Amino acid sequence: MSAQPHHTLPPVRLHSDAELAREALGAPLFARAVRLARWAGPGTRVGVGGELDAAQLPEAAAVLGLEPADEDAAVYASQAWRVAVDTGLVDVTEPDEEADDAEDAEGAAEAAEAGAEGSAHGTAAPGEDLALVTGGAPGEVLDLWLAALETVLADAAVPDLDELVDALDTGGEVDFGRLDWNPQREADFLDGVLANLYLLTVAEGGAGESAVPLPVLAASMVVPDGMGEPTDEVLEQVSDAMMRLDDQFRQLEPIGLVEFRPVDEDLMAEASDEDLAAGPSGTSAGDDEDVSRYGMVRLTPLGLYGIRARMREAGVEAPAIGELSGKGADALLEAVSRFPESAAQAEIEQWLAGRELPAAVAELLAAARGDDEGAPLRRLRCQQALATAGPDAEPAVRAVLDDAELGGLARVWLAERGVGDVPAPDAEMVFWLTVDTIAAQLAADGETEELPLLIASLTAHHSGFFEQAWRVEHPATAYVLEAMGRLHPDRKAAKEARKAAFKARSRQG
Repeated sequence: MSAQPHHTLPPVRLHSDAELAREALGAPLFARAVRLARWAGPGTRVGVGGELDAAQLPEAAAVLGLEPADEDAAVYASQAWRVAVDTGLVDVTEPDEEADDAEDAEGAAEAAEAGAEGSAHGTAAPGEDLALVTGGAPGEVLDLWLAALETVLADAAVPDLDELVDALDTGGEVDFGRLDWNPQREADFLDGVLANLYLLTVAEGGAGESAVPLPVLAASMVVPDGMGEPTDEVLEQVSDAMMRLDDQFRQLEPIGLVEFRPVDEDLMAEASDEDLAAGPSGTSAGDDEDVSRYGMVRLTPLGLYGIRARMREAGVEAPAIGELSGKGADALLEAVSRFPESAAQAEIEQWLAGRELPAAVAELLAAARGDDEGAPLRRLRCQQALATAGPDAEPAVRAVLDDAELGGLARVWLAERGVGDVPAPDAEMVFWLTVDTIAAQLAADGETEELPLLIASLTAHHSGFFEQAWRVEHPATAYVLEAMGRLHPDRKAAKEARKAAFKARSRQG
């Protein structure tokens, strides 16, 4: 799968392997592959590529419970067989091509008289991996499903070549060089679509468990970043991408990757390409337009697992909540410093759940120390972790009251719980904590709309704040004062902050 280096992926909440394995076994296409693997035997005939002999497709379709009158029954049976072979649920022995040549040359007439088909066939039998379906661990079942997913994705990336050929067929002559089909490009496009769908699903404030409108997904692949009103050409490209995705998601749904509502066929008959693209993109559709008519897609829990597994294999960092439970506090704080706040909280709660609280809090506080660039945000996440800690954490928190870096954090925690006999911080600690807090907020969220209010609140309680702040022995002092100079809502205070930032820079040399 193609990596998406421009994305820093938020962590995903995954179901347990046992739950996901049950979903995999229940996916219609995978279940069909298992049934055909159990059906395979001495009488099963396969061709050179391991494909099921055409004469046996009706029987295979019947095994799957498909109606003979269903014109797609043979297609479904063929696809399920291919999945069974590719995943190792079925072992095939392909025909001997040399034997075929000899038979064709020497015995074609005899074979015809005997009713044979004039060439040898390969054989098939249940594969060793079939036993994993009922006797394997959940992870082994999921490995089989991932192999099946690869087969389906490869099929979905292949366009309808019959339509392409029909479009280029002029008087019975087809110029295959004119077919605008690049297999790698098609595979990369589908990988990009699925990566974007994954990101839209797991992002803070993203789709979550809700479905994503197909036009939104198509636009994410076509519309350039920063483009305002899409041009007619871009809208046409979005419309083409929608139709392409409509076909691909129809193929991906049976393997359990997505839940998909296709584009309304009546809508396609009614609307022009431009209307299809413009309406759902929000450029011309009325407020009462039912966007679901343009197609809706949602990654299933199994789909989230599958796309994450493929991205990780491609070298993309795609964390999952809970995978830090067995690691130390230093690794926890380092990782959650890059997480959205809600995901960081969920990860921290899982980390704490498996530990004795006093020792865990002491470990967190120790990991929060440091004067490196990431230290303020580590302390903020540590404070976030301590917010859920009960009275058992008090001894560990009291132990750092005299610590220059953690003493302010400890006093805040104790004061919020109404604990008595907490020593008041000196001025140096107050100023240091203010700089550290703002540095952490800048690292976590950047210059948000709320930050000026926080800055005003923190500085309002100290007259002559900026006359003292530039002397604070904190690595981020000048950086924070410069931000205050840009963001402080009071113009006079902002000017004082800029002067203080200049002094801090000069002091640092």
